[in-house]
Amino acid sequence: MSEPAPNATPAIDYVGVGFAYPRPVAGGDGGTVEALRDITLRVEPGERLGILGPNGAGKTTLMRITLGLLPCQRGTVRIFGRTPEQARRERLIGYVPQRSDAELAFPISVRQAVELGPAGRLTGFARLSPDDRRRVEESMSLLGIADLADRPVGKLSGGQFQRTLIARALAVGARVLLLDEPTVGIDVTGQRRFAELLSGLRDRLGVTIVVVSHDLRTIAAASDRVACLSRTLHSHVAPEGLTPAVLAEVFRHDVEGVFGEVHVDAHPAADCDDPAHHHHHHDHAKGGGGA
Repeated sequence: MSEPAPNATPAIDYVGVGFAYPRPVAGGDGGTVEALRDITLRVEPGERLGILGPNGAGKTTLMRITLGLLPCQRGTVRIFGRTPEQARRERLIGYVPQRSDAELAFPISVRQAVELGPAGRLTGFARLSPDDRRRVEESMSLLGIADLADRPVGKLSGGQFQRTLIARALAVGARVLLLDEPTVGIDVTGQRRFAELLSGLRDRLGVTIVVVSHDLRTIAAASDRVACLSRTLHSHVAPEGLTPAVLAEVFRHDVEGVFGEVHVDAHPAADCDDPAHHHHHHDHAKGGGGA
């Protein structure tokens, strides 16, 4: 796939994004708790971006802002030049939530589940247009689930249900696909197939893909570039450019919760003269726009 022109409108453009929640206290003003601070990141059209971070790192907040479900308190977010609210109205973003056992128990077929994508964008769940129905069938065919169209979603494997959710997101005609923890409950082989699936979707549709996860293996396999998030961005590089120092900083609180305060002896590859250490060298300029 050809590289986007340098002056092309970014698929997603975060500039100085910040957000804080009210601190819950009884009977008074507890101030705020910062969730995101100064997030500046440009996502190019057709890119596969992974957003890696532990629970509580701000990933969900950033997703909700991107989807127009939370206001951007500081800074700006633009999706192909539109505000998140405009992008949602224009069906530019397709959202793939985490696997839901409640949704698996809902008595609907695969086709009906995919139809919920375009139907959910219509007031009062109006009847689907011929174009909507065409996109539903094309999405199922593209995801390899057309032969499962009449099967109850509760009878699907984890991988089949994941494909159904992606088909539902694409059935709205989305140009950006946002996936939340997409490989939870899927084994290593399934994760590899998932990465191949996303690569194929990007190549065939030109869709921009953002995968949000705490799982390093998922992010590394499914992304061209990784943004490490823990309230603020610690790095955004190609997967092989991640260093132990960056990962230690991003996941520090998780590690300290298990082992107590820890010190990780990690250093940039350029500063290391120990021949026993094998480092991967990466041209960071190739990785795309930066903060």
